[in-house]
Amino acid sequence: MKMNLPNKLTILRVCMIPFFVFFLMTDYCGAASKYIATAIFVIASFTDMLDGKIARKYNLVTNFGKFMDPLADKLLVCSALICFIELGKVSSIIVLVIIAREFIISGFRLVAADKGVVIAAGYWGKLKTVVQMVMIVVVLVDIPFAAFEIVEQVLIWASLVLTVVSLIDYLVKNKAVLKEEA
Repeated sequence: MKMNLPNKLTILRVCMIPFFVFFLMTDYCGAASKYIATAIFVIASFTDMLDGKIARKYNLVTNFGKFMDPLADKLLVCSALICFIELGKVSSIIVLVIIAREFIISGFRLVAADKGVVIAAGYWGKLKTVVQMVMIVVVLVDIPFAAFEIVEQVLIWASLVLTVVSLIDYLVKNKAVLKEEA
């Protein structure tokens, strides 16, 4: 199978995750480690936006991309959130809700795929992803300034709320997928 550019960008994003986690969780480069982790996360997030735009613009949408792109996003975001628990930056309950939503949606998509139905991401899911990625960058930068800390907390809670809203929206819009055939 020949890989197109959007699929290569998705693979690159997955390959960046261990490096992101390494620099986030170690002091290998001293104080610069957190900035390296932040840069890796921002670049990986940018590849998410870029691969989708290229795939749609040049009609390079593939089944591999439909499967791997959302998986790569989930791996990137969940890796950051799990590290944040260890670093004491985000509550494990919030992370659990966010990861549970991802498992539910992934399971739902598998059921849909088994029935030959491909479910595209909706508005709330895309908004959730953008807010989560912005929140992660803000938490990574971690500026010790009261107003910045308020913004950080607002983004964490907005991520949680959008996670729940996007799950409900997804399930309501696609409930027919779960109905048994007669």
